[in-house]
Amino acid sequence: MSDKIRIAGQFIAALPFSEALNMSLEDLGDGVAVISMPYDSKLVGDPRTGVIHGGAVSALMDTCCGAAVMSHPSSPGGTATIDLRIEYLRAAKPGQKITTRAECYHVTRSVAFVRATAQDEEDGSPVATATGSFVVEGKR
Repeated sequence: MSDKIRIAGQFIAALPFSEALNMSLEDLGDGVAVISMPYDSKLVGDPRTGVIHGGAVSALMDTCCGAAVMSHPSSPGGTATIDLRIEYLRAAKPGQKITTRAECYHVTRSVAFVRATAQDEEDGSPVATATGSFVVEGKR
């Protein structure tokens, strides 16, 4: 699985928006991915409160879900988002890193299904949850 981690890390690092958001692959394997994004004032959506823009959170969750699909044991090839539903539950605390954990829980011949949770550094309730479906290319 270390090759998948290396390849996924290179893939994420090669995406300009992932680099712009300073995403970091924390863990990857068997259909589970964990990616974090540090707080950055350039990503603030509300200058009054310092809260990170929801678009940055959705990009983090989408990237993490795609990585989870790519790491699934059925060894799918590339993937693309078909549908991603995100429910924002609360604002992330200003100044805190946001970490998403995604799990690819079912794969068919052409579609993978994923669920994810985004947390800041506070214990307790998540910042957002997501469910999605992704195209599976080249599944063996």
